[in-house]
Amino acid sequence: MNQALSGRLRLTEWTLVLTLSACGYTTEQELRGFVDAERAALRPVSKAIPAPKPFEAASYDEEGKLDPFSKQTFVQSMVGPVKATKPSIATPELDRIREPLEAFSLDSMALVGVLSQDGRKVALVRADGKLHQIVPGNYLGQSLGKVTKVEETRITLREMVQDDLGEWSVRSTILKLQEMSK
Repeated sequence: MNQALSGRLRLTEWTLVLTLSACGYTTEQELRGFVDAERAALRPVSKAIPAPKPFEAASYDEEGKLDPFSKQTFVQSMVGPVKATKPSIATPELDRIREPLEAFSLDSMALVGVLSQDGRKVALVRADGKLHQIVPGNYLGQSLGKVTKVEETRITLREMVQDDLGEWSVRSTILKLQEMSK
């Protein structure tokens, strides 16, 4: 049995040796020759690039059309056309002359006190390092805030804000009395 096993091992060894020798031994020069021959046989395929189309400027007649760069136009293009709705009751007074405190945000203002003058309450508001006297009807803040009531410890405002579709809505805001630290 040992002879049969050893005969098979010799046969396997010879098969392995013959298989490896069949691959052959190539030199670097043969390999370079093969790569050069393959490159020479390779032909790149190229399609002709079409000539660019001439630019044609489009004219835009803005008369009677919406501003194409406005936020309202963008929202309408994303949401769809606005359906006919009832006109809003809340419309701001945009034609009036702006008051000085409308240049500041409410966060930068502080109610520092309330006085009585000729039977009506007058609020003292600090903005930009200066004191301002405020009575109902004055405007404060950047959201068209109209003072509706002056009380001992706060001012009540009616602000007008516009949403993305251009509709106005009313919100109530309170500016509270700031306690002074010693």
